[in-house]
Amino acid sequence: MMLLALGLSFAAFVALSLAMEKHQLDLHGKAAASSARMRLWRWLGWGLLSAALALCVWRDGWGLGPVWWLGAMTAAGLLLAFGLYPYRPRWIVPLAWALPVAGVAAANLL
Repeated sequence: MMLLALGLSFAAFVALSLAMEKHQLDLHGKAAASSARMRLWRWLGWGLLSAALALCVWRDGWGLGPVWWLGAMTAAGLLLAFGLYPYRPRWIVPLAWALPVAGVAAANLL
């Protein structure tokens, strides 16, 4: 379940970064998307963060769930900000799709 929370947090941060014009230019190298598309990215990012929180709280309750959620967000943010944006920006979008799928697969196996 924690891999799923990590994957959802990573995908959420990617969606929130795509809601910013600077990061769209960094990732795609072309003009920014429309304001409606950027608003959609923002809503998707916050929705995914909420889903990760709900998953952590469902798994461990309100006593420990938010702690796991903050840990998953920290790991996802560090991976994105210090690992992928500076060195491998082309890997960001494929990983944003692959990590939640890997989390679902790992949750089903355990």
